[in-house]
Amino acid sequence: MASSSSLKHHFIIVSFLIVMFSPVNGYFTSIFSFGDSLTDTGNLLAISISESKRRPSSAFPPNGRTFFHHPTGRRCDGRLAIDFLAETLGFPFLPPYYGCKNGRPEGFRKGANFAVAGATALNSSFLAEKGIHNPTTNMSLGDQLSSFKDFLPSLCSSSSECKELLGNSLIVMGEIGGNDYNHGFEQGTNIEKIRHLVPLVVDTIASAINELIELGAVTFLVPGNYPIGCTPAYLTSFQGSDKDKYDPSTGCLTWLNQFSEHHNELLRREVEKIRNLRPGINIIYVDNYNTAMRFYSSPEQFGFRETIRACCGGGGVYNYNSSRICGNPPVKKCCSYPSSFVSWDGVHYTEAANKWLAMAEFEELVHTIPSLNKPQSS
Repeated sequence: MASSSSLKHHFIIVSFLIVMFSPVNGYFTSIFSFGDSLTDTGNLLAISISESKRRPSSAFPPNGRTFFHHPTGRRCDGRLAIDFLAETLGFPFLPPYYGCKNGRPEGFRKGANFAVAGATALNSSFLAEKGIHNPTTNMSLGDQLSSFKDFLPSLCSSSSECKELLGNSLIVMGEIGGNDYNHGFEQGTNIEKIRHLVPLVVDTIASAINELIELGAVTFLVPGNYPIGCTPAYLTSFQGSDKDKYDPSTGCLTWLNQFSEHHNELLRREVEKIRNLRPGINIIYVDNYNTAMRFYSSPEQFGFRETIRACCGGGGVYNYNSSRICGNPPVKKCCSYPSSFVSWDGVHYTEAANKWLAMAEFEELVHTIPSLNKPQSS
C-alpha cells in the first residue's frame, strides 16, 4: 500500500494538472509583469535589435526548442512561469513591451511584459557607484515602471478609466532583485557589501508596488528569490573542496541559499507591511525558494533526473562555463530530454521546472482569491 505522503503528493500533482488544462477565464482583464530574465519573453532581444547591439544568447538555438521550436528571446527551452500563469488564467502569452511598443495599443489590451533579462531592481548608476556593473543592460525596475506609466494612457483616456483597468488587472512584480546580487557575486564583490544592498532592493520593490497601487492596481503577485546556491552557475563559480559549505542531501551551496533566504525574509515582511497598511489590496508573496528546493530534495517526485547540472552548457562538472553559455555560438549542445533537468542553461529553469513554479503561483492566487477556482463569465 502506498504511504499517505506519496498519496498526498500524487493528489497534488493531479490537482496541478487539472488546473493547468482548465484555464480560468474572466476574473482578470489583463496581466502586466515586471522583472528580469526569469520573466523576459523577448524584451532584451528586441532592445538589442532596435539599438543594433550584439544579440543575447536567448536569440540562438537551442533556446526555445521544446515548445516554440525556435528562439524567442526566452532563456529557456520553452515556456517561462509567466507563460504558464497566463495560460492558466485564460490569456495569450504576454507580448514583450519593448518589442512591440510602437505597435497598436489594441495589441496590449490583455496586458504586456516589461521584464528585461539582466535588469536590476536598483538603478544601474547607483550600483556602479558601489562597484557593481551591469554587463547586460542598464534597465532597472524604475525604468520598467516609467515605461509602463508612459504606456498606460494609450490604454485608458482618464484617471478613473485607468484605475478601473488596473483594478481588474493582475500585476506580477518579479522576480526582480536577483541580478543586483548576481552581478556583484560574479564581479567578486564582498558578500557583506552585497548583503547591504538587500534592504535597498526590497525598498525599491515596495516603492514600485505602492506607486502602482496609487495608479489603481489591486492584485499583485510578488515572487521571492530562488535558491541560488543550487544553480550550476554559482556551483561552478564557487566550486571548492570545503564540504562544509555544501548541503550533503542536495549538493547546493548552503551559504548562498542562506543569502536568498535573507532577501526573501525581508521581502516577505515588506509585503506583509503593505498588506496591513493597504486594506483591500491583494498582495501575495510567492515562496519560490521552498517550491524550488523540493526539486533538489525530492527530484523524482517531479520527474527530474538531474538537479545541479545544466541541460545546455559548456561542459565541466555542472555543465556550465560562463564563456561558453547556452545559445552563445557555436555552443549548441543540449541534453536530449530537457524535461528531466531542473536547470536549462545553468542560470535559468527548464520549461518543466517553470510549469511547477507557475502552479505554485496559481495556488497562492487561489488561496487569496478563492473565487478564481470558479470560472467567471468572460
